[in-house]
Amino acid sequence: MPSLDDLRRIIRRIETRRPPRVAAEPIERVVGGEVVDTGAGSLLVVRREYPLAHRHGRVPLDGVRRAPLDVLARVARVEGDGLAAERLLFLDTETTGLAGGTGTYAFLVGAGWIEGDAFVVTQHFMRDLDEEPALLAALAPLLERAGGVVTFNGSGFDLPLLETRFVLARRRWPATLPHLDLLRPSRRVWTGCFDDCRLGTLERDVLGLSREEDVPGALIPSLYFDWLRRRRAGPLARVFAHNRDDVLSLAALVGWFGVALGEAPALRAEEWAGLGRLWEPVDVDRGLGCYRVALEAGLTGEMAHWVRLRLAWWEKRAARWPTACALWDAARQRQLFDPRPWEELAKFHEHRARDFAAARAVVTDALDLARTAGAAERVLDAFAYRLARIERRLTT
Repeated sequence: MPSLDDLRRIIRRIETRRPPRVAAEPIERVVGGEVVDTGAGSLLVVRREYPLAHRHGRVPLDGVRRAPLDVLARVARVEGDGLAAERLLFLDTETTGLAGGTGTYAFLVGAGWIEGDAFVVTQHFMRDLDEEPALLAALAPLLERAGGVVTFNGSGFDLPLLETRFVLARRRWPATLPHLDLLRPSRRVWTGCFDDCRLGTLERDVLGLSREEDVPGALIPSLYFDWLRRRRAGPLARVFAHNRDDVLSLAALVGWFGVALGEAPALRAEEWAGLGRLWEPVDVDRGLGCYRVALEAGLTGEMAHWVRLRLAWWEKRAARWPTACALWDAARQRQLFDPRPWEELAKFHEHRARDFAAARAVVTDALDLARTAGAAERVLDAFAYRLARIERRLTT
């Protein structure tokens, strides 16, 4: 049986044969960035430049310059002066969690803007939590020179979180900076087209972007905590790529609006209807024009029903009764019973055309369909009351 000294000699022999451990590759080399001094500490910054002709998916980035920012701003309820494409700052954050509050950090902030004939993306990364002062110091001049911030659902998370971090660090947050949140105009256009209006859905179905080996957003906080514990830079490369694609998608989405709100775009019928919803609060005629194109393009289903009722409402306001009646007549052919087009037709025949027989026919059919469909009691009562009044008029 070997002695203790023999065992020690064997262990030393094994250890001397073990190959030396390879030093981990620095993160700045893995992600292609550099460590910079911000005046408030050092920070890892990654900078990429893309020509404005670069296509993110199917959409070129130079569409940002053609986008009707005034329309998007009004739909998104942006307060402040007019937005200029060259002064827009596109922002996206990766954070340590989704809870918000003082315990949540934005460890990676991607920012994009137009600089000459290029679109610049810079990513600011905290290698440790004590580098937050450096990150905020790097973001401050970008926010100061910006004329507006563009995010996707940033009003609900990104900007409140950054404001919290600025306030805790005793830095001034630009509270009056106009904020264009693309979620609101996106919902105007694509609600009814897709199951949801998440950025990933719009990337796939609108921008035509397929992310290869993308890291799910839910895993990003755990990858950062793993970096803090083990300092393994490799997995973070996918996080940087995810964040960079998010910033580029913001610019591409603004570019899509620039094309779609311009001259004769090639769109699906559902998108024409969505553009009508986008234009209507700003330019009624253009909105109604989009609705008509949507119907001509073969719009069907619930969205077509809504579009017909919306068009009929405006035609009624303009006293263009034949067109309004034609739309109400088409709307009442819907398989599921909706009392609105029946009510409008009945009112037209009774009060405008003074054709009580036609009004009675409309109300009688509506009442039968309402009973078959199990409509609410108030709907049945309203039609019964109208029918009784018309019957009295016919007998006098």
